[in-house]
Amino acid sequence: MGAHAPLHRFTHGSGREALLGAGIGAGLALLGAAGRKLAVQAPTALAGDWDKALALEHKMTLALFDKLRDTGPAAKGKRSMLLTQLKHALGKHAMEEENAIYAAMRQAGMREEADALNSDHGYVKQYLYELTDLTRDHTAFQAKLAQFRRDIEEHMRREEQELFPRLKQALSEQESGTLTRRMNQEGLKLA
Repeated sequence: MGAHAPLHRFTHGSGREALLGAGIGAGLALLGAAGRKLAVQAPTALAGDWDKALALEHKMTLALFDKLRDTGPAAKGKRSMLLTQLKHALGKHAMEEENAIYAAMRQAGMREEADALNSDHGYVKQYLYELTDLTRDHTAFQAKLAQFRRDIEEHMRREEQELFPRLKQALSEQESGTLTRRMNQEGLKLA
């Protein structure tokens, strides 16, 4: 047995060794999941204030649109994979905006604007639903993707150039910091 005895007892033993092994495995899995979440949210969290972080996410989202646009007719698998990435990025982003930013907009007297942006998110989900059905039809997929990009760019432009600056102006520095933390907490939920 020699040098292999402790390993054998740890992996095949019963009692405390088995429980310890299971506990270590579960702990590593939790650390892995937490680490992944932190890694996914890190670019947003490190971007600074909530408005800068969301602008960075907008830029990263448009890069995914570009990758999808550049897929060729035979790249069905790549198109599906990139669409999944886009769905995840937009889902996380929507959670941050809907549960933190738009709520703050309503509280700051921008209810109609927040409701309009929230309505746009419903159309984002519709586009993603339709694109999922079109991954095998390159021409139809590309046409729908181009239409989606035009609409989402307008949504992003309105947020970044009109509405978010108004909200930022309405918030104190402390309130803006609190909003940044809340937005990052929401992002971690889906990261």
